[in-house]
Amino acid sequence: MFGAVVVGVGTAGSVRIRDMLAPMAGSPAEKVAVKGFVSRRKLDQQQEVSQISVEEAVQREDIHVAFICTENLSHEDNIRAFLQAGKHVCVEYPMALSYRAAMELWDLAKKKGLILHEEHIELLSEDFKALKREVKGKVLQEGTLHFTGGPLKLNFGFPAFSGIARLTWLVELFGNLSVTGATLEADPDKNYFKMTAKLKTSSDRTLTWIEERGPAFPRAKNINFQFDSCTLTRIPAAPRGTVGLFMQDLVQFSAKLLGQVSPEEIQKEKLRVLHCLELAERIQELCQS
Repeated sequence: MFGAVVVGVGTAGSVRIRDMLAPMAGSPAEKVAVKGFVSRRKLDQQQEVSQISVEEAVQREDIHVAFICTENLSHEDNIRAFLQAGKHVCVEYPMALSYRAAMELWDLAKKKGLILHEEHIELLSEDFKALKREVKGKVLQEGTLHFTGGPLKLNFGFPAFSGIARLTWLVELFGNLSVTGATLEADPDKNYFKMTAKLKTSSDRTLTWIEERGPAFPRAKNINFQFDSCTLTRIPAAPRGTVGLFMQDLVQFSAKLLGQVSPEEIQKEKLRVLHCLELAERIQELCQS
């Protein structure tokens, strides 16, 4: 059994606790047991799990795993602290707000012989799976992914990092990308921004990624992918999955802890994560230059 601590008990952290208390039967997730949670706030028990300090969490020998569910700005420091203490880490995307920091964290995990897993539940959703099936075998001519949503706090980082789930979609669908241009329109007084990134596929096809947020914007993903045979203007409808997204991720992470995932698969995932972080950093540099 792997004892676990959850750091941060917002929506994601609370779901992590819930899933570990009632793991998917017969899955690797049954081998992970929550031992406590960490929060900056002084809280009562959460789902009958007790609050502990960070200092206690890193020192306890019955805690082997940390789930980092805090704001993006604090991911790097939290990961580093738990890796240094010899704990495996599962963290929400993005693991860090720079490519260099992520490389350092991967190197530290390797040195310590630990699993570092970045959660990407957006790749586990039924609508993305349906979109990936629809795209498979088609030859892209050009495309756009336009995301809209409500305002974000500053501690979520630059839009290319806070929105890296959409960038990950594009990489998963169309392979490794390069950045050819990026702009940012922002009105802090109105809590509004619009980031536009121009990307190229390895076959020199153009993709445009837009992140737009403001108080009046609904949460939505709008696509326009033009292929040689057709044009997709909406994400295919898909029935809701029977297993929750965080539970699916818990099963994947637990399988890594148990040595049930091949080194080749882990390396492939690591390269994708680092590629997306490198793209996000380049987008940020272009927007701020």
